[in-house]
Amino acid sequence: MHLFVYLHGFKSSPNSNKAQLTKAAIEQRIQAGEPITWYCPQLPASPREAIQMVKDHIHGQTFSTLSFMGSSLGGYYATYLAELFPSKVSLLNPAIEPARDLEKYIGEQKSWHQDEVFHFLPEYIEELQEIYVQKITQAERYFLLAAKGDEVLDWHEMVAKYPGAHQLILEGGDHAISDYPNYLNQLMEFHFTSLTHLKPT
Repeated sequence: MHLFVYLHGFKSSPNSNKAQLTKAAIEQRIQAGEPITWYCPQLPASPREAIQMVKDHIHGQTFSTLSFMGSSLGGYYATYLAELFPSKVSLLNPAIEPARDLEKYIGEQKSWHQDEVFHFLPEYIEELQEIYVQKITQAERYFLLAAKGDEVLDWHEMVAKYPGAHQLILEGGDHAISDYPNYLNQLMEFHFTSLTHLKPT
């Protein structure tokens, strides 16, 4: 069984365009007979709670292969989790320094895809710092998709964070990766091509 974990970004949800398109691509593979389990939870605002939720789910599953895909803040989470579990991870305009960048969002926030209001608390900054990965290991397990036109995050930081990883750097584009369908097949190929030498880090 291949457990595929998709982690959405800040103020986002499993209803985001990229999450839904990825889910559809995974479901196509399932219908074709591939043994895959899809997991894309609504993440709590607390980074500590979000990470614990995903870890608990993984520990409760039986699988032979594990994949993470993370968008924006979800990419930051995915990087931390990929250093805990033997896995492949793809990153869609990942947040590199969210403890720095999200400080200005402390307070009441509204989700993008629903009417839910949540509070981003000051202690969440410290929780983000707790899961900071200084340097990735086994870079071949990583696939970075970064848009130079990202209006929220700096693509230079993304490239510098993942040396040696598979990197697809888009000229132009935006934070949402509006032309995401153009790259989905490449991402799926990365996740579903065997890396037999994966070992626990």
